[in-house]
Amino acid sequence: MPFDPQTPYNDLPLLPPPGELETRAVLKKAIDANKALAELKGAGELIPDQSLLIQAIGLQEAKLSSEIENIVTTNDELYRAFADQGQHANPHTKEVLRYKDALWHGFKSLKEENRPLTTRLFEELFQIIKDTSAGMRRTPGTKLANPSGEVIYTPPEGEAVIRDKLANLERFIYDDSDLDPLIKLAIMHYQFEAIHPFTDGNGRTGRILNILYLIETGLLDIPVLYLSRHIIDHKGDYYAGLKRVTEDHAWEPWILYMLDAIAQTARATRERILGIRDLMREGIEQVKRELPKVYSKDLLELLFRQPYCKIRFLEEAGIAQRKTASQYLRELERIGMLTPVKMGREVYYLNIALLKLLIS
Repeated sequence: MPFDPQTPYNDLPLLPPPGELETRAVLKKAIDANKALAELKGAGELIPDQSLLIQAIGLQEAKLSSEIENIVTTNDELYRAFADQGQHANPHTKEVLRYKDALWHGFKSLKEENRPLTTRLFEELFQIIKDTSAGMRRTPGTKLANPSGEVIYTPPEGEAVIRDKLANLERFIYDDSDLDPLIKLAIMHYQFEAIHPFTDGNGRTGRILNILYLIETGLLDIPVLYLSRHIIDHKGDYYAGLKRVTEDHAWEPWILYMLDAIAQTARATRERILGIRDLMREGIEQVKRELPKVYSKDLLELLFRQPYCKIRFLEEAGIAQRKTASQYLRELERIGMLTPVKMGREVYYLNIALLKLLIS
């Protein structure tokens, strides 16, 4: 039966897909992507406190992944809202921050609670992103349209059907086949997006699952590889690849696209991590040289968790009480490491070099 975009795709084939997946072109690209990912993992280990990377790079992913779904905020709004724990943020910025919270929830679920990637965890991620108690999509009528309003896809309908397909996806994730994990990731990502289990937030949930899968398989230790920037830069190819799998079962172009995205993003992220490391080293040397009485390891690490710093951050970290914390930040401003930005009654101290590195 030919695919009809107006009809619920309850016939979405179960995994694994039939036919040859590890073609010569795919295997060649998979080798390259695995190498790039291994180099990224090694670079992450060069930063003593890896939570720096999770925080600094993770916020950018939250912004970009949300941007794909037209949830747009500026870097200034995002980082100020993060510094203020979401207070007074606009609705779009709050939604971006919830994406960050969902990512952290998933990471802790795997690493600290030893939970597997299951439908229940997928639902929890969705609920955090959308700030809702709703779960699986139950009512019919969901249709995906292009910018012109033309319906291009109708996902499966019926909660039982959706749960059955997600159960099959779980089995595929943990089967004992010798399929390369990165090829599995590409297949897994398509399948989750095709099932489209929630009323909203499927793209963002699916992109979080990508990074959690890399951690679950041991290919990364911390969540620092994010494909959202690549998807934005190659949006047409991304949606065309999904469409070709649905309509023609054309897996090879889709897998090649995803492997290329992983390889390019891993290399770009590695360079960004090395840049953060070098920037930290320069900062440590400068503060030790020019402000020896101010220098502490905890203070320097705090300045690289995110670009905006406040007096309160130093107080909460136990680095200094308010008056001394204020003096420290003014001294760091004096030597050019931080730039003060006044917003209303609040003064933020901006690490411009770090911000430029993160958004480049």
